[in-house]
Amino acid sequence: MIFAHVAVPLPSGIGTLFSYSVPALMQVEPGQPVVVPFGSRVVPAIVVETGDVPPSVPTRELVGPVLGAPSISVERVRVARWMARHYRAALFDTLSLFLPPRWTRAARLPDGVDVGRPGPAFRWPQPPIDPETQLRLAQGADPGRELRSRVRAGVLSFLGSHGVAAAAEVARVARCSLRTLRQMVGEGLLVVDPGHEMSQLRAVGCPVGTERVQLNESQSMAYSAVAASLEGRTHAVFLLHGVTGSGKTQVYLRAIDTAISMGRRAIVLVSEIAQTPEALDRYSERFPGRVALLHSDLPDAERWLLWRRIQDGWFDVVLGPRSALFAPVPNLGLVVLDEEHEPAYKQDERSPRYHARDVAIRLGRETGAAVLLGSATPSIESFYLAEKGVYRLLSLPERYAGPTSRGLATGSLPRVEIVDLRDELKSGNSSIFSRSLQAGLRRVLDSGEQAILFLNRRGSSTCVLCRDCGHVLKCRRCDVPLVYHRDAEGLVCHQCNRRAPLPTRCPRCRRSRISFFGAGTERVEEEVRRLLPDARVLRWDHDTTARRGAHEAIHQRFRDHLADILVGTQMVAKALDIPRVTLVGVVLADVTLHLPDFRAAERTFQLLAQVAGRAGRGETAGHVIIQTYSPEHYSVVAAARHDYSEFYRHEMDFRRRHSYPPLRRMVRLLFSGAGEARARVAAIEMVKTLRSRSAELGLGDLDVLGPAPAFHSRLRGRYRWQIVLAGDDASRLLDVVDLPLGWGIDVDPVSLL
Repeated sequence: MIFAHVAVPLPSGIGTLFSYSVPALMQVEPGQPVVVPFGSRVVPAIVVETGDVPPSVPTRELVGPVLGAPSISVERVRVARWMARHYRAALFDTLSLFLPPRWTRAARLPDGVDVGRPGPAFRWPQPPIDPETQLRLAQGADPGRELRSRVRAGVLSFLGSHGVAAAAEVARVARCSLRTLRQMVGEGLLVVDPGHEMSQLRAVGCPVGTERVQLNESQSMAYSAVAASLEGRTHAVFLLHGVTGSGKTQVYLRAIDTAISMGRRAIVLVSEIAQTPEALDRYSERFPGRVALLHSDLPDAERWLLWRRIQDGWFDVVLGPRSALFAPVPNLGLVVLDEEHEPAYKQDERSPRYHARDVAIRLGRETGAAVLLGSATPSIESFYLAEKGVYRLLSLPERYAGPTSRGLATGSLPRVEIVDLRDELKSGNSSIFSRSLQAGLRRVLDSGEQAILFLNRRGSSTCVLCRDCGHVLKCRRCDVPLVYHRDAEGLVCHQCNRRAPLPTRCPRCRRSRISFFGAGTERVEEEVRRLLPDARVLRWDHDTTARRGAHEAIHQRFRDHLADILVGTQMVAKALDIPRVTLVGVVLADVTLHLPDFRAAERTFQLLAQVAGRAGRGETAGHVIIQTYSPEHYSVVAAARHDYSEFYRHEMDFRRRHSYPPLRRMVRLLFSGAGEARARVAAIEMVKTLRSRSAELGLGDLDVLGPAPAFHSRLRGRYRWQIVLAGDDASRLLDVVDLPLGWGIDVDPVSLL
């Protein structure tokens, strides 16, 4: 008898497996979705192991496999098991990352299935149906077949005469809902038209591939190192440290080309969906028709189609943010993480709280793929490991300007000017723009060039208060200040999105002296329009990209010079390569600098250096103006000098003094509860338990820090307290301490806010 050891959907239980006997004549394998009886219910599960050794406890039989479901490869099952252990997450959750999105929605047995009578379970569903999805009759379906449902008969008749049609048109003509069409697809009466599907997917990109760009000496050396790993089919991790505009993407493209020539494939990760338009242009131009773009903003139907086609080997390159890492790419040879330092690579909102960089390295180890991390401002952790020889460091110290008649040209980094806002105030300038920045914007407009204004805060005013009693208007659910948005004509909570009208009187003292303080991107846009009425201004932030396709539209408008000035948050700080941009203005560099987080200086340096790198990528020299109240801070000074080494030296001195990562590990425990007193007591009791067990185990190098209220002490109506475990023995301690309901674990947090 064969036994299957499976993971089931549980809220906890790291690596917990449940054993079932496999009925005779039924075959299952690791990575396969199945259905099992669990208590009085029938639930979806994923096979992790199989064997013929009977478990020590009585077993029940599997209900059956999920018919037609894709399986997770053995290598990826091993990655998922590592993720569950390392990030202390439920194994079912880590395994599910490697299956199509929301696959468990279909994990319902058909009516009448008896748990006591094993047999085939449910069928793997067709992709979700959107209004644009093209449908046709399934092979063998009879349009003239009499159905009791006149609506369904109408659907079959219409498609029988038209062949292929959009779901919205079918629903309109047959007067049915999309739900009915989904049911008919699930029953095998209709199918998504594969010809249309591929014409849509392959329409992305340019019709012909571009020639290889000639690499300079530094690029050639970096590429050769990666190519040697690919040709030897040996796993290695490379850190490509190149200044902004140094041509890291050309190294990526050449390495991918080599992997493809060997019959292997690549995954390319970008840190945010906002970066995908420009990245897709570049990779599709080089590999037309062979790039799949995969991210959460795509319609469900398209994501499912892409997932199936990727697994079938239709694409050589999969591009997207961190979730693209889990695509079922066969014959994986290379994983690229562009801007590897970005905190967006960490999933910290829900479990499993993984970091895509570390998972990519583990995936590369299991599949024998090379991993290429690239950044102009590498994370402290990555550069530290490169110094130690764990990663291989590759350097691109100069900007790449392309071939000329005299050979390959070297570009120049932009000139950076630091403006002390304290001096501006003393001289009587109360505008959010310094005199230097105002002059720079006028010059750009007069010369027909473009500018980027960066402020990592959105909204019009970031604080609304009463000038009489000092009361600050806050969100009742999150206890954070409400932000005034002129576009929304009211107040918005940036945590829970709660909205409220702007009061005419103070809720506390009932007086009417309500004032606005602080500035966000909306206010910056308003000030630019007031200062330069003839300027064409675009804003790129969370508020302007709510609609599908908004990122692509804004990016294209600015690239086509349909706007002179682009105002935005961190979305404008990365990956933009627009030759006409000659001026970058950092409206306020201090937004992230003084936050209560040990990575505040690192984050500030990275943002400043990255956004500064958007200037001067064409023939005209670039100019960057950084406005700040802390002009002497080492992160600001180093960014102005384009000097990563200087910043790294200062930052490592700070980390050593306080024993912060990368010198020792860190785990954040966060409690969230409905009552303020309950949350505080739970945190205090947990600290006592942790310190007691740590002493029993003799973990002298482990510090239990806290408890303390979280930076956002109340979020969506729940009170939050946190504890930090600092030391490499944190996992040993958590192995012997059960965390009650309400606690979350974040291993290797990128932020303590």
